[in-house]
Amino acid sequence: MSVLKSFFKDTVIYGLAIVLPRLINFLLVRLHTDVLPNEGYSENTEFYVVAAFFNVILTYGMETSFFRFFSKNKDKNKVLSTAMITIVLSTFIFGTLLLLFRIPISETLRINTDFYTLLVGITLIDTLIVIPFAYLRVTGKPIKFALIKLLNVLVIVALNVLLLSKAYGSDRLRQLFNVDNNVEYIFIANLIASAVVLVLVLPYFFKAKLQFDTHILKQLLNYGWPIMVAGLAFVINENLDKWLLPEMEGEFVNGAYSACYKLAVFMTLFIQAFRMGAEPFFFNHSDKENATQTYATILKYFTIVGALGLMIVVIYIDVLRPVFIKKESYLLALDIVPIVLLANLCLGIYHNLSIWYKLTDRTRFGMYISIVGAAITIAFNLIFIPKIGFMACAYATLIAYGLMMLISYALGQKYYPVPYDINRIGIYLLLSAGLSFITYYYFDRDILIGTVFLLFYIALIAFLEKKELQLLLKRS
Repeated sequence: MSVLKSFFKDTVIYGLAIVLPRLINFLLVRLHTDVLPNEGYSENTEFYVVAAFFNVILTYGMETSFFRFFSKNKDKNKVLSTAMITIVLSTFIFGTLLLLFRIPISETLRINTDFYTLLVGITLIDTLIVIPFAYLRVTGKPIKFALIKLLNVLVIVALNVLLLSKAYGSDRLRQLFNVDNNVEYIFIANLIASAVVLVLVLPYFFKAKLQFDTHILKQLLNYGWPIMVAGLAFVINENLDKWLLPEMEGEFVNGAYSACYKLAVFMTLFIQAFRMGAEPFFFNHSDKENATQTYATILKYFTIVGALGLMIVVIYIDVLRPVFIKKESYLLALDIVPIVLLANLCLGIYHNLSIWYKLTDRTRFGMYISIVGAAITIAFNLIFIPKIGFMACAYATLIAYGLMMLISYALGQKYYPVPYDINRIGIYLLLSAGLSFITYYYFDRDILIGTVFLLFYIALIAFLEKKELQLLLKRS
């Protein structure tokens, strides 16, 4: 139980480092949807879809590779130095090529040339800071990690308010940048904030004595390239809908869909917080006694909390929604929220299950599973968007992540058996989803009925997990 206590402590700290900044940043959804028309919000979304692809390609799985080999290699300086040198050199090469061919690439990606230059700047800086942030996490410095992350988002928020807000904006600052499209202010704010973070983490580039080991590099690349492919497949699963909708349904619909998709951010934040704490923990504790039992317990409680979050957001969507989206034109796609929330919960369970292929160095399986998910996403969207519109995108995401979760569990039990309590996990997942969907679609979002369902779910957890929860509290 002391191991679990350590895990939960780190996860809470990393969770705050991820959740608090992103939650603050999420508050910008209200500002953006108030200021931008649906079409402008669609442009903003498409920009970050391309940025997600660039980030995966430019980091090529190096972050997770660094975790793996920094934890297991005795000469940690060589791992750190080799990873740093490799990322810096590759970023310089990629950046040069992206800027040299900016016109044909930007036209192919349907991005304004000025936007594209900002996009390259943001992704290059974000790539450079990957290893310093990974170093902070793997060496147990969550406070520094959290403070830098928080500062980053505070800069973004402050600049967004100054550049976009009618009530609190600065005309002098807006004149300094002289843009034709308000959405460009969002990208400028992001670039400045990323540059501030780069300055703050510069000392970590000099933490290690310069050493370059080709053997370590080969290990990092061999471990990392399947993760990169899996990352690209994940970006397809997560973002292809927002890339296809402008072409198939129009920018207006994509703007509404993208804004409502953001309401699932609470589940996304929970998953990201969990991963930040879990990934180093899983690697560092893989050789400990009863490690698999620990992993099994973590997944059960992850599901309990995630399922509880699903119910809360769905049941109280009419209370939460006006805080973030007020303009009626964006509510066109509100019905996707329960489906996307459940899809993201399945994704979170998949990430938890994926420890088997990371610990056994079978990262190619992660690539295969993600490719299956991407294939489903592509096929489902292309076939069904013309038939049922944007709802096809939500269903495609749920089917893809649900299947990935099941495949990962089946393969994991073969190569790295973990005694997951599948019966309990299945009950919590299916019951929370069923009660949430009934509340939203059948009872038309009736808060009273939904609250009764929520209390029933909490009571069931308390009854089934009473003994284990008491033990956890006594040991805490």
